[in-house]
Amino acid sequence: MSALGAVWRELLGLFVDDGNLAVQATCLLALLGLTVPTGVIPPLVGAWLLVGGLLLILALSVLGHVLSLRPKRRQGQ
Repeated sequence: MSALGAVWRELLGLFVDDGNLAVQATCLLALLGLTVPTGVIPPLVGAWLLVGGLLLILALSVLGHVLSLRPKRRQGQ
């Protein structure tokens, strides 16, 4: 049971560490989950949108984190 608890804590930590990433991914999943089954978007297009959207969300999150680590320049320089 301790291994299952560790997995659960790790999964929960993913959502707590970067809440914006989790919200964006959840919104993308909800949007595709509503549009693909109703036939608005074909399943293959939905799959590509899911993969591309998640990669874009992840790349923007990493870029934002990297930019936040850069030292701030002073105005006099």
